[in-house]
Amino acid sequence: MELTPRQQSDRAAFRAFVEREIAPYADDFDRRECVPTELIRKVAREGYMGLSLPAEHGGAGRDFVTLGLLHEEVGRGCSSVRSLLTVHGMVAQAVLRWGGPELRGRWLPALARGEVVAAYALSEPNAGSDAAAVESRAERDGECYVLNGRKRWISFGQVADLFLVFARCEGGPAALLVERGAPGLETEPIRGMLGTRASMLAEVRMKDCRVPRANLIGREGFGLTHVLPTTLDFGRYSVAWGCVGIARACLEACVRYASERKQFGARLLDHQLVRRMITEMIVNTRAARLLCQQAGRSKDAGEPSTLVETLIAKYFASTAASRIARDAVQIHGANGCGGEYPVQRYLRDAAVMEIIEGSTEVLQSTIAECEAPNIIHAEEAATA
Repeated sequence: MELTPRQQSDRAAFRAFVEREIAPYADDFDRRECVPTELIRKVAREGYMGLSLPAEHGGAGRDFVTLGLLHEEVGRGCSSVRSLLTVHGMVAQAVLRWGGPELRGRWLPALARGEVVAAYALSEPNAGSDAAAVESRAERDGECYVLNGRKRWISFGQVADLFLVFARCEGGPAALLVERGAPGLETEPIRGMLGTRASMLAEVRMKDCRVPRANLIGREGFGLTHVLPTTLDFGRYSVAWGCVGIARACLEACVRYASERKQFGARLLDHQLVRRMITEMIVNTRAARLLCQQAGRSKDAGEPSTLVETLIAKYFASTAASRIARDAVQIHGANGCGGEYPVQRYLRDAAVMEIIEGSTEVLQSTIAECEAPNIIHAEEAATA
C-alpha cells in the first residue's frame, strides 16, 4: 500500500497548491457561496480537471490512486472546490466510457484542459436516491431531442458550460450533453445550503430545450444501466477521498488547538478524554485512507470488485468524517461554533458527504446486498 515515488511527488505538489491557493481562502468562499472564476482557471492550468483522463485526449493520464490523493488534498482545503473536480470528472468519465468518437473528440480535450466546466444533472425535486424516478423527458423531433423538466441541487450549475442531463426517452432512460447556450435552458442559483456552500448549486430548468441527437451518450436505455453506474462510481470514489481530507483537516485543527488552549490549568491535549477523541480521529482517518487506496488500486488493476470497494470506502470515510467533525467542534467548544475557526465548516460539509453520491442508508443496504453472497460462497468453499 506504499505510494510510488511519483505518487509521493504528485501528492506534495497537490498539497503545496492547496496550501497556497485554496486553504487560506476556503472560509471566505463559504461565506460568499462561490468559488472564484480565477481559482477555477488556476485548477485547470495545473491539469487537475483532467488528471486521470488519457493523454491521447489531453489529460495527464495519472492512475486512480494519484487521482484520489488530489481529491484528498483539495478536500482538506475546501470541499466545494473538490466537488468541482467530482462533477466535472463524472461528466468526463461518461464521455470517455460511453461517448462515440465524435463526442470524445469534441469534448474530452476541452474538459481535460478545463476550458469547459461540466456539471452533472441527475437529481430532481422528486428524484434523489431513487434515480429511476427521474421525471424529465426527452422527445425525438427530427435530428433533435426536445427536453422538458427540472434538475435541482446541481453542483456548479451556476457556471457550468456543459450539463450531463438524465431524462426519460421513448427507448428508455438516457443521458445527453446539453450546452449552456441551448435554447430553453435556464439556471437559477440555490443559496443557503447547510454545507459545501461554495459549490454554486443551481436549479436547471428545461422548457422545450432543443439538443442535437448527436449529443446522446451511448444510446437510449443506457442512462441508468450503463452511464449512471460509471459516473456514480467515480463520484463516490472522489467523495470518499474528499472525506479523508475533511478528517485530516479536523485532526490537524484539533491537535493545533488542543496544544495551545488551556483549561483547568493544563493544555487540552493533556486531558485524557481529549486524547481519546484525537486517537479516534487518527485511527479512523488512517483506516479511511487505506480503504480509499484499496478502492483506487482495484480500479487501476481493473478488478471486478472495484465497485464494491468504492462503496465500502465511501461509506466508511463519510461516516468517519461526520464523527470526526463533531468531535472537532466539541474539542473547540464555543469557539468551534463560530466563524473564527474552520471546524464548523468541516462539520457542515461532512454532513453533506453522508447524503451525496449514495446516502449512508442506501450504501448500508447496497453493500450488504452485494457482499452477503460472497461471504456465503467463501464459507462454503472453506468447508468443502
